[in-house]
Amino acid sequence: MNKQPPKILAYLLPSFKDILWMGAFFGVLFEGRQMMNGDGDLGRHLTLGRYILDNKAIPINDIFSHTMTGQAMTPHEWLSQVLFASAERILGLNGVILLSAFVIATAFWIVLKQSESKTQSIFTAIFAGIFAVTTSMIHWLTRPHIFTFLLMALWMTVLHQMREGKVKRWWMLPILMLFWANLHGAFIAGFVNWILFGIGIIFDKFWNNSTKEDGLPAAFWRYYLLGGVSSFLITFINPSGLGLWKTSVGYLGNKYLVDHTIEYQSPNFHSVNFWPFLFFFILLMFLMGLSNKKPKSTLLIVSAAWLGMSLYSARNIPLFGIVSAPLLASVMDDLIHQTSSKFKFVKWFKGLDHRIKNMEKNLPGILWPTMSIILIIVGALLGVQVGSEERRYAFDPEVFPVAAVDWLENNPQEGEVFNYFTWGGYLLNRQWPEYLVFIDGQTDFYGEALTRQYMQVINLENGWESVFEQYGVDWAILPSDEIASRYIPVDLGWEIIYKDDTTTILHK
Repeated sequence: MNKQPPKILAYLLPSFKDILWMGAFFGVLFEGRQMMNGDGDLGRHLTLGRYILDNKAIPINDIFSHTMTGQAMTPHEWLSQVLFASAERILGLNGVILLSAFVIATAFWIVLKQSESKTQSIFTAIFAGIFAVTTSMIHWLTRPHIFTFLLMALWMTVLHQMREGKVKRWWMLPILMLFWANLHGAFIAGFVNWILFGIGIIFDKFWNNSTKEDGLPAAFWRYYLLGGVSSFLITFINPSGLGLWKTSVGYLGNKYLVDHTIEYQSPNFHSVNFWPFLFFFILLMFLMGLSNKKPKSTLLIVSAAWLGMSLYSARNIPLFGIVSAPLLASVMDDLIHQTSSKFKFVKWFKGLDHRIKNMEKNLPGILWPTMSIILIIVGALLGVQVGSEERRYAFDPEVFPVAAVDWLENNPQEGEVFNYFTWGGYLLNRQWPEYLVFIDGQTDFYGEALTRQYMQVINLENGWESVFEQYGVDWAILPSDEIASRYIPVDLGWEIIYKDDTTTILHK
């Protein structure tokens, strides 16, 4: 007769899901400075979030640039921006990183839980969960897309639950979509998965010889369609209504903008950053080739589609990890069952796995993640710094014009500015509303025409001077190593009024 451990011990021991959550959570805290400096958009998100909190209104016309002032814009990430700005108001930039850590860790906790439901092996679920986390790290940034990690994991969980018989949970789809459509423009991914998942079910029914046990729950399609259609309708509950769809779809359809956005480029496997993704899909293909059992098409089709999208555009790699982890766990589990009668080690491993999984069932979990959050929040409130000075959460003066903006605060400039694209968000964060930017990272708003004009100037292409004339540009703030910062003073006779290793400021 097996004795159960004392209840207090069960609460004190962390579960494997707790360990994965804490690994991702502290991983984000460790990488926090790099995350916030790896992209130029955080400053814009904080600025918009503060504006919404202060004015109790969501701007639907541009008030941040002098090039597009008054033009209609789609605030498709307004809720994320409010959350980031709220976190900053409470805990400063520590709060932004803490929020990011919580969202990312919780997303992959859900992925592990979903993987666990597709396998009888706790080890295969953990292995798949770890692969999903490491694969996603390529796109760990303090930006609204991290909420898509979480919403994608939740969305797929509901789809799988409906397929397994819990069809009356259809109402969770529109609720999730209401948040998703106001948190991040990639809400469209939810509908992509809904369609692919449905195709997978149909494929299993007609081409994959599904058994009676695989039969659909009663009235499945009625609830499945109800969930999808109601989710589509609820996306119109946003500040821009139909404009949300026009912006999201329109941007993806603009080849120039997509081709000039780094994260939309195909992964470069010569970079070690992409190796976890490379190993993930090679391992998945290899194990599927060894397995005698056909995987469920609902898993296979969704994973195959996101693999294709990830090979085309690197920003989709984390989403591939999220949808494919359950498939990897399932295939590994099939192989363990397939080989346990042939190899003693596999049989022993299977027994160990079974015992640990039974132990895992008796561990409520949550205590360690909860304590981790409390400790970090208390530490932040007390001013305790996470990590070394080099990892302090701050904008890096070698990446952003920190010292130059300090100088501008004491030496304000008259007229309109031409700014480096990546610095637009930082300038808004530090200088708005005193200064309006020429452009920032929201290219879905600024569009192809202005982006081309920006590139014309920054590359000193023929006729670039006319862009300054058109927009009445009187001064510019550019990286010191940018060719334009060296030739504008020569070609236009402008004066260099400030210069350091990072930034050069020019004026007529």
